Amino acid sequence: MLDLLIRNCTLADGRNRLDIGIQDGRIVALEANLQADAGQTMDAAGQLVTAPFVDAHFHMDSTLSYGLPRVNQSGTLLEGIALWGELKPALAQEALVERALAYCDWAVARGLLAIRSHVDICDDRLLAVEALLHVKEKVRPYLDLQLVAFPQDGLLRSPNAMSNLLRALDMGVEVVGGIPHFERTMADGAESVRLLCELACARGLMVDMHCDETDDPLSRHIETLAFHAQRLGMQGRVTGSHLTSMHSMDNYYVSKLLPLMREAGVAAIANPLINITLQGRHDSYPRRRGMTRVPELLAAGVPVAFGHDCVMDPWYGLGSGDMLEVAHMGLHVAQMTGQEAMRQCFAAVTSTPAAILGLEGHGVAPGCRADLVLLQARDPVEAIRLRATRLAVLRGGRLIASSPPAVARLDLPGRPGATSFQPERPR
Repeated sequence: MLDLLIRNCTLADGRNRLDIGIQDGRIVALEANLQADAGQTMDAAGQLVTAPFVDAHFHMDSTLSYGLPRVNQSGTLLEGIALWGELKPALAQEALVERALAYCDWAVARGLLAIRSHVDICDDRLLAVEALLHVKEKVRPYLDLQLVAFPQDGLLRSPNAMSNLLRALDMGVEVVGGIPHFERTMADGAESVRLLCELACARGLMVDMHCDETDDPLSRHIETLAFHAQRLGMQGRVTGSHLTSMHSMDNYYVSKLLPLMREAGVAAIANPLINITLQGRHDSYPRRRGMTRVPELLAAGVPVAFGHDCVMDPWYGLGSGDMLEVAHMGLHVAQMTGQEAMRQCFAAVTSTPAAILGLEGHGVAPGCRADLVLLQARDPVEAIRLRATRLAVLRGGRLIASSPPAVARLDLPGRPGATSFQPERPR
């Protein structure tokens, strides 16, 4: 007997009228008209069933701290970094844990069940590291939290950053981070990439660096990152996050860079909400969008995921943990409005980041974990368009969150009734 049977599902790849059989926390069957007894049955009513959303780039140590110690008046990246530097000495572990757990609740309610969070290691107390390691264990039953040791103030620029980073890894942080463009010189930035990649290689860890988060077209640390990934045989374990300088680079140089990234097996993570907000701040008009070249990266065979990056913190005063909002912004900024391109944006917040994080059993297929989200939409494009309601969120086949369908009740002259914003598809 199955533990749960979900009837009449539509999948992101377009297959429909499928039933999903779940037993012992795993998908054991996926077929039409599945003949099986089950302890529980759920009717998807033809709506979209997908694997959970995955946020490939986030900062949980700063989340929900907006206004502390003051508001970022300029809205710039550098003022945000300065604000975080002011706030760090006043951080309390209890408050960090409380804010992080509140955000995890938001995430689960929106079907976001895996997050890669960078955690600042430049505070010698490693207060944030301890707090997020505690949060990681607390949320493990319902959310996968992967931590990156992130030297926010620069590996070589901050006096104790390397020793603190090593301590953080010894405590259980599992990914090596960096920020080469924030070092004092380009040469120091390149050296930090070499040191961090060699450290990760020696420990068998993944790398995820804030790389070239600038409008400077000569900030080219992604080239160095790709070089060391290939030199050390780390293909598939290295990620460059942001890569916003690529937006301003010469086209000829990019035509060389993209194959280097593909050959080195380096993935890319764009953060649409934050890149479009923080970049181009020194421009008058025309003003650059700032987000990296997502369509070109994808066409070159480089995996691209989207991250939320910030929610209500010194860098960004908005956000709600909704990865469909991230995909919606990414779609518009990158002008990815073709049908296949919009589906790629959906993949950028589901399957692609799951592969980058190395998540086991993520997907909708026999053998995968029964972590599923039932959306009030009939396909990925409609899900993005509507930022679809999460009707049900399952972890290991168990319902952990649900929301009622979004239906507007109308009381118009001659047109009483309701609308769910799902027009009939042309046949």
